[in-house]
Amino acid sequence: MATDGIVVGILGRKVGMTQIFDESGVAVPVTVIAAGPCNVLQIRTSERDGYEAVQLGYLDKPRRLASRAQRGQVAKLDSKRNKKRTAAGVELLPKAGCEPKRYIREIRGPVGDLAVGSQVGVGAFEGIATVDVVGTSKGRGFSGAMKRHNFSGQRATHGVKKCHRHLGGTGCSATPSRLMKGVKMPGQYGAARCTVRNQRIVRIDAENNLLVIRGAIPGPNGGYVIVKKSNKV
Repeated sequence: MATDGIVVGILGRKVGMTQIFDESGVAVPVTVIAAGPCNVLQIRTSERDGYEAVQLGYLDKPRRLASRAQRGQVAKLDSKRNKKRTAAGVELLPKAGCEPKRYIREIRGPVGDLAVGSQVGVGAFEGIATVDVVGTSKGRGFSGAMKRHNFSGQRATHGVKKCHRHLGGTGCSATPSRLMKGVKMPGQYGAARCTVRNQRIVRIDAENNLLVIRGAIPGPNGGYVIVKKSNKV
């Protein structure tokens, strides 16, 4: 899976940040990710779907909490529709034959020799130097301009009365007499999908399914993340 041109990715959860010391004794800030093993649920092909991708599932979900559609995604269920399709000679897609999954995402790219039902572990990143990590940033609610956009705010003296953290004037002149789109103002801050790119892999612990990546990644501890081979040159 680590071949050039083949998609290399895995799903996981952020464990937290710590630091390790390299051979020269320098402290390196790292983030620990519990990644995989992930089940391959579906394979997308150009002929059938118009694009190439692999659909991965991470963490088992109890069957009592999973809907029938979620259970039918990973295992064959007897239904009237399936019986009619089988009787009509329609070839049904293969199923992974595993438990329903909590976190399911697709990673685009050529899939190589991956097949439905196989597993992807952190060992797939052997020989890969850098990765891109996709996560959901911490939600900070409705925030003001100083917190959201790092504005300096108003002065603390000389005529400024009870508006030290206010945004200030935003209006235009007689032309165009309106606000332009994209003006930095208070609003929802965080809770958005974001990506950190070109993060160096410091250590791979295949026995405990851990990836140790240099630097910080988006989201709180326990948040779901997607780790992919970096496409940055």
